[in-house]
Amino acid sequence: MLKGVRIIDFSNYLPGPYASQRLAELGAEVIKVEPANGDPGRHLDIKIEGTGAVFVANNRGKKSITLDLKNENGRMAALKLIAESDAVLESFRPGVMKKLGLDYDSVKKHKPDIVYCSLTGYGENEAYQNLGSHDLNYMAVSGVLAQLKDRSGRPIHPANTMADFMGGMAASERILAALLSCKLNGKGGYHCISIAEVMASIMGNHLLIENETGYPNGISVLNGEIIAYSIYETKDGRFVALAALEPKFWTNFCKAIGREDWINSQFTNASGSNPIYMEVTELFKSKSLKEWTEFGQTVDCCLTPILESGELKDFPLFKRIFETRFSYPAVKMHGGIKAEISPPPAKGEHTEKVLIEIAGLPSEKIRAMKKERVF
Repeated sequence: MLKGVRIIDFSNYLPGPYASQRLAELGAEVIKVEPANGDPGRHLDIKIEGTGAVFVANNRGKKSITLDLKNENGRMAALKLIAESDAVLESFRPGVMKKLGLDYDSVKKHKPDIVYCSLTGYGENEAYQNLGSHDLNYMAVSGVLAQLKDRSGRPIHPANTMADFMGGMAASERILAALLSCKLNGKGGYHCISIAEVMASIMGNHLLIENETGYPNGISVLNGEIIAYSIYETKDGRFVALAALEPKFWTNFCKAIGREDWINSQFTNASGSNPIYMEVTELFKSKSLKEWTEFGQTVDCCLTPILESGELKDFPLFKRIFETRFSYPAVKMHGGIKAEISPPPAKGEHTEKVLIEIAGLPSEKIRAMKKERVF
């Protein structure tokens, strides 16, 4: 769908690369500009065939070039690439791209209709924009983390960086909207995404409800307070999610397990003081996860297993989104998109080809830049 669209990606680690990989999977040509040592994500934590898992998971389908952006020749090469492209994505701290001469005001002199997206932690808020932060901080300051608490009221530390991924989604969405706008009116523009603001934007239900009633935890029937919409343990120590919110689903569940006397208890409290809840709890402990999974596939009652990450690739629902061409599990971001996507590029794999064919640099210039260690 994005064939013919070229994006220059200066981002590192996770949110930016996730955003551009979403665009690459839709057909865009994404040219990843890396420093001499490569995206730091290449070197993080667990390695997959010698490359950091964070990099492998978020950089498929891209081309990689290395450039020393502090070098004048490196900067000019980047500007030449941008002049032949449709969009720029960067995720540095505020002011870094300006120091490099690659901020929006500098870039638009070479490409007036460029779509330029900065993916940041706190946007252009002067009190916060220069502070270092990560996913956990964005979840904390947005109010989202306070919604993930254990029974004692202590916030739970998530095992997935939800803010990073949602920030990446917001950036890819904005880039797509800006590209469409550019096509319609011929104008590019600057777009600054704040990950903290993206997370705060999903708190709309909570803010309105608390303002109206004083209740701070959003829609009460969705947060584990009723027996029909809750998490239950199975016989083998696993867990299932029952989300029978509409009466028809709860009725289907009750009839299927032969307890029609529970039907009128759908919205009662999921607490130890509720005898029906205790009966439901014991019921779920009477069967294994496999048995309840099969039950949920047969009875239309919004019952699903809580899967571990390693179980996803074998679960029938996700067969079509797991790439089988790689020696490691790889998940497609857009179900139903049949286009092939290449594995993550080696560091600088496409440097010379891109600089010659797209930036239009002559061979002698390339040789001089190699001597100067611009790449």
